[in-house]
Amino acid sequence: MADRQDPSSTGQPGWSLQRLPAMDEAQFSQWQALLEHRTGMTLTHERKSFLEANLSIRMREIGCGSYQTYYEKVVEGSEGIVEWATLVDRLTVQETRFFRDPEAFRLVSDYILTRPREHFRKRPLEVWSVGCSTGEEPYTLAMVLNECMTQLDLPALFGVTGSDISKPALLKAQRGLFSARKLMGMDEALKEKYFRPGERNTVEIVPEIRDRVCFARLNVLDLKRAPMHGMNIIFCQNLLIYFRRWRRREIVRRLAERLAPGGMLVLGQGELTDWQPPGLQRVPSENALAWIKTPV
Repeated sequence: MADRQDPSSTGQPGWSLQRLPAMDEAQFSQWQALLEHRTGMTLTHERKSFLEANLSIRMREIGCGSYQTYYEKVVEGSEGIVEWATLVDRLTVQETRFFRDPEAFRLVSDYILTRPREHFRKRPLEVWSVGCSTGEEPYTLAMVLNECMTQLDLPALFGVTGSDISKPALLKAQRGLFSARKLMGMDEALKEKYFRPGERNTVEIVPEIRDRVCFARLNVLDLKRAPMHGMNIIFCQNLLIYFRRWRRREIVRRLAERLAPGGMLVLGQGELTDWQPPGLQRVPSENALAWIKTPV
């Protein structure tokens, strides 16, 4: 479909129907630095084509004819703040689905089922999904927790918080509507129990699960100001791979500070290697990466 942008608004008639020139090294370095400064994420040269593709799509949408002009638009003034929020959503939202890492969720289930029941009677179970994207992960955690509480014959006293840098992703998560492909590979009994038909060929999370999950916008560079404290479980998968090694360690330290004594931190396999976070004890597992916070 042809771009309907008025060519005269760009000063380059017909540019929107032409392929943008390749981004040069200076421009790429400039965008790399901006992304790392504002989000902590690093963009390797292997992902240069990913950056070019996403920038060019957005530039065509608003009628911007060069990478440099668009960069200046993003970094200057109040309009730049709004445009940056739109762009960062394009660059950070990742494809996900329910029960994406079965072994990690099984570890969560085993952890809950082996805790003394008295712990759950004293205070609600608090779980945090960091980098939750469009909500599949926190809703999956809520299903796991609900199944565990049922098995333990306890009331469903738990809450899940999902946080992400992308406001559009969080708005999608709050709606609780998903395409059927997001449920691929999921147990049929769980599908039947926790979803119902939604509008326009979607499926909808049942209220008893959706009401247990809340969402908050949060940049992981600002964890020191995060209001979450005393969490029983922190789930942070497929996020740290985008950061430099030193920043991964800094993020994990901050997350560990927000765990309750005896709480569990779950990361993605291979996201943190050759380092033992202080105050945490590795959970023996060949298929998942997790630590328990030792009591003070």
